[in-house]
Amino acid sequence: MKTKQLFLLFFVLIISIASLFRFYKLDSIPPGLYPDVAINGNDALDTLNAKSFKVFYPENNGREGLMIWLSAFSFLIFGASIWAIKIVAVFFGILTVIGLYLLSKELFRLIFNPPSPISNEIVALLSSFFLAVSFWHTLFSRVGFRVILFPFVLVYSFYFLFRALRTKRTLFFVFSGIVFGLGFYTYTGFRLAVLLLFIVLPLYYFLNRKEIILKKYLFSLLILLFSIFVTALPIGLYFLSHPADFIGRAGQVSIFSQNNPLRAFVASLVAHLGIFNIAGDMNWRHNLSGYPMLSLPVGILFIAGIIFSIKELIISVKNKDGKQLFAHSFLFLWFFIILLPALLTYEGIPHALRAFGVVPVVYLFVGFGGWKLFDLFNKNTQKKRLLYLATILLLIAVPMAEFKKYFVYWGENLMLNGAFSTDFVDIGKYLNLLPASVQKYVIVNQGGVPVPWPNGIPMPAQTIIFLERAQYGEIRSVYLTPGQIDQIKTDNKPTIIVPMIYDEEILHKLSILFPEGHIQKESGISLFKMNYPAPEE
Repeated sequence: MKTKQLFLLFFVLIISIASLFRFYKLDSIPPGLYPDVAINGNDALDTLNAKSFKVFYPENNGREGLMIWLSAFSFLIFGASIWAIKIVAVFFGILTVIGLYLLSKELFRLIFNPPSPISNEIVALLSSFFLAVSFWHTLFSRVGFRVILFPFVLVYSFYFLFRALRTKRTLFFVFSGIVFGLGFYTYTGFRLAVLLLFIVLPLYYFLNRKEIILKKYLFSLLILLFSIFVTALPIGLYFLSHPADFIGRAGQVSIFSQNNPLRAFVASLVAHLGIFNIAGDMNWRHNLSGYPMLSLPVGILFIAGIIFSIKELIISVKNKDGKQLFAHSFLFLWFFIILLPALLTYEGIPHALRAFGVVPVVYLFVGFGGWKLFDLFNKNTQKKRLLYLATILLLIAVPMAEFKKYFVYWGENLMLNGAFSTDFVDIGKYLNLLPASVQKYVIVNQGGVPVPWPNGIPMPAQTIIFLERAQYGEIRSVYLTPGQIDQIKTDNKPTIIVPMIYDEEILHKLSILFPEGHIQKESGISLFKMNYPAPEE
């Protein structure tokens, strides 16, 4: 088999593995439907009903619109469901694996000097392979958070940019600008990518100016920036007229809201530099609580990649190799600039979601470190068969360990029930099974950000609301806060009242207000029934 065919076979295998990790048991892992994802589903349904695509949805501390538009499109194809929300994240997670392979090939063309197509191909395959089986990336590829779009946009915008710089083709500058512009509709942290872009563009010219015609370069950059401007213009105009939404949640958790911002920054920096190999996110929604985001062997390759990159960065300075110096500088600029959304916050640190934009560059370091270590051992050992065997075992062991970590240690852990609000899903499914003639009340006794629609109730109710709307196309229950219980009217009809969280005081109050009713437990849900036959003793 020819080398190119073999590499193509490996690439297809990697995409197949990435698909397996992201599709397998998607209907049950993760369980439930977290309210932050549910509200995206509700907004997607509103988008379809009103045929109005907003660039920004200000509810729940504000959300950029692209994930909601994509969910709406998914509902058109598959129908509204939890699975249809997740499949969007799955799709873009797989596309990111493909994109990292393409980006790696473009980037490492600059690093390998003299050019080494085989080394370049192997690094690209290794980077995409380890991303394909990554616990961290797999997790966020299956939840439905809009942050999954963040690395996707970064990977493809810089892939098209580097290809444009290599080929000088205008079309690739346009593609890069469009994809980068779409980034402003993905996740708040993407805004810091502007800093990365505006450092990268002059840096590339400065380090390679002997080979660049300035006028042509400036014209190409004008096309790139114009493409970004046109694509991002709608959301830019929105923020001009709604400046408070531009800050939103970021202002609430910023280190600058602390008494000592410098101390808060140092604490965040230390925590986030340790997230990869020492101690990860404690939140079960984001991680196997407390475990490093990288497995031990992958973490070692990551550190090796950083060390080798620093070494070659120093050599490229001495040799005045502009392209190699640029490529290694780009890796570190990406890492530290795109880590800033996490570094500049104090809440929940280390935070795997806010740091998620660095995932692609982490795996570029992993792929580079893996190849350089293999090459080093290969040149300095006579026991090559043992080296090849150890390499094969590593490439088998890592996906097996990551698979078990995600689907068994994390996926089967009972802590996920609370982390992903499975109790609220159970309530929603129970209410959907009741006949239309039954009056249904949901007491929203779980705290959260008030959402204007339908009536200013806290965010957690969005999960139940989505399940109702997905089933019936409308809300059939009445949602009340504990202080609104006196608004319940039975009208002598069968009535079910369900507190979202079990609360003996609320149930007791209902017993006093409606002595004809009774407390009952059905399908594991504590509720209050009226105008139903009393349960048999």
